[in-house]
Amino acid sequence: MANSRNLLTCLLLGLTVSAKAQHFSLSRLFYPNLTLKADYNVPSSLDGTRDYGVSRTGFFGIIPLQSEVQLGYSLRKKFDLRAVHTVALAQYTQIQPTFDGKNDPANGYKTLSLGVIRLQASIKDRLWVYGGGLGMTESNETFFSPQPFFWGGAARMHVLGLRTQFMYGSVLAYNQKLRFIPVFGVNKGLGKRWRVSALLPFMVNANYKATKWFNVDFLAGLNGYSGGFQVQTPEEKALRRENYRQIKTGVAANAHLFSVLNVSVEAGVTTFRQLRTFNSARENLTSYTPATTPYIGASVRYITSRSKFSSKFMRRMSLGEGGIW
Repeated sequence: MANSRNLLTCLLLGLTVSAKAQHFSLSRLFYPNLTLKADYNVPSSLDGTRDYGVSRTGFFGIIPLQSEVQLGYSLRKKFDLRAVHTVALAQYTQIQPTFDGKNDPANGYKTLSLGVIRLQASIKDRLWVYGGGLGMTESNETFFSPQPFFWGGAARMHVLGLRTQFMYGSVLAYNQKLRFIPVFGVNKGLGKRWRVSALLPFMVNANYKATKWFNVDFLAGLNGYSGGFQVQTPEEKALRRENYRQIKTGVAANAHLFSVLNVSVEAGVTTFRQLRTFNSARENLTSYTPATTPYIGASVRYITSRSKFSSKFMRRMSLGEGGIW
């Protein structure tokens, strides 16, 4: 469910996933941009006899589809000015586990997901975020047995001054089973350089803006994955499913370069609460809890175009600094 959670983060706080994103900002939804990302978990003890590691690579793209202002007239004979903004999201992630430093193709998998997010605001100080998407998971060894997942939800944001916003909502997601996830988010500026953001129960982030082109994140997050695919053996053809739950804390350095690039480098520690493989009858095949280990990550974001109107709007709403962090 890693990809779907990244899209859920987009739905509710404007952006991979995902506790996996080096930095998130609602301003990203207002510019076409493409992010290439990779991270690597240093191998740690799996069961006392083997080491387990994970590497992830992929991309995340945002394409604005619609931005307009609409004038409406209600049944109460009152005019309302409404602004809407719609974007498309696309994400691909390749996940490759290692055992004792060797790749295991049978345990590697890839995910692809597509989604749409709509932001709607009116002069009545109402800001809603709606979204939905679908995706699939596939083993690295096959191309014709994808397993689907989908999600959808909505959140309401309240703007309390220029430096404080909070939001609440819910998400309905399906990946092997149907889940209802209540969420709460907050975005609070502290002084001129600090900003604290949280999307519970997924992520907490504190950002320090050192200069106009450089900032630092201190983050903690809960990440997870749940997928399924066909595994063929000489004896049988069976549906195999895997999942994991991962907790991570780290520090990320973000640099905005040449007006079109954002470069981020992240490092910290991570631990697995659960690493499990089971069959379609939900019978455990393997179950492990790897030890805590360091991780490193990096991402490069390319902004294809910029808009002075969007930059001004983001500054006025205090949802960003007019840039695309």
